[in-house]
Amino acid sequence: MQQIDAIISILKEQYPDALCALQYDKDYELMIAVRLSAQCTDARVNLVTPALFERFPTLDSFADADVAEVETLVHSCGFFKHKARDIVLACQMLRDKYDRKVPDSMEELLKLPGVGRKTANLLLGDIYGQPAVVCDTHCIRIANRLGLARGKEPEKVETQLRAILPPEESSAFCHRIVLFGRDTCTARSPKCGDCPLRPYCKEFSGT
Repeated sequence: MQQIDAIISILKEQYPDALCALQYDKDYELMIAVRLSAQCTDARVNLVTPALFERFPTLDSFADADVAEVETLVHSCGFFKHKARDIVLACQMLRDKYDRKVPDSMEELLKLPGVGRKTANLLLGDIYGQPAVVCDTHCIRIANRLGLARGKEPEKVETQLRAILPPEESSAFCHRIVLFGRDTCTARSPKCGDCPLRPYCKEFSGT
């Protein structure tokens, strides 16, 4: 599909470093940071996690943590009670069931508290280098605008994108789409005049 190849090429030129915006050093820290990012900005999560990871420097310390203390540390990320509970329970599962390692399959990742397909895809792509399609709000919005997918259900959009994205490009493509969605193809006021993907945009052309 020439269109997707062109879009990938343009995004690579615009964003050569296709990296996750969340800051982490250990695999389970990425799992925690992604859980905190639900209904919250990556920038806010990156302000919260340094103190959180300093207070709980190991997986075992998270697994043994007082949920109330975790709540206090992640309060500003919103939905802090659910997030704190999921973090502690997920770390307990990593310790007790998965030999202290983040699982490397979708099936096992989805068993962890607070981990859905979006989180699982990100973990599989960033930790294990597996083909992954992270369908966040940016990805869904832009895929629809470009005519790469139809609909707003994450799993359906994921399936449509998997059908056209080269597997080796899929994870990086999604990271680049997030960056593109933040600085150009925003939800409310997209900068269509400055958009390098304008020739491929179904919404802009009205087709």
